Amino acid sequence: MPDAAKVRIAFRVNGSEHIVHAWPMARLLDVLREELRLTGTKEGCGEGECGACAVLLDGALVNSCLVPALHADGASIITIEGVAQGEQLHAVQQAFLEHGGAQCGICTPGMVLAAVNLLEKCPNPTEADIRNGLAGNLCRCTGYMKIFESVVAACKQQR
Repeated sequence: MPDAAKVRIAFRVNGSEHIVHAWPMARLLDVLREELRLTGTKEGCGEGECGACAVLLDGALVNSCLVPALHADGASIITIEGVAQGEQLHAVQQAFLEHGGAQCGICTPGMVLAAVNLLEKCPNPTEADIRNGLAGNLCRCTGYMKIFESVVAACKQQR
């Protein structure tokens, strides 16, 4: 019986309860993408270096490629699909659209979640706060200035 070693994992994702049966050491990234079909979370490097797979796990920004699925049992997870409120984009998402913070889209979900996490913890960040808040995310397209400008604009919009 090949699925005998799979374990039951229950968690809340974007406000909805889910139960999956997965290998204990399966990556949270793969469970989100393959089991729940939440493909907004991207795989960049698969080594925790780029931040493309970032999600909020019980309020902490984590690289889901490094988190064993079993670690998420009982947790609350927010993916990029859970950032907007229905049709209303989050201020960070809107700013990314308006200020060109997204180009190819691989880093965008992780960047947005990093910025959302930063603004939840620090509603009026300094330039250094923004740079530190986004430091775990790599982008190969924008040169970071448009991303930085997007976060600054989101701060102003939220005020």
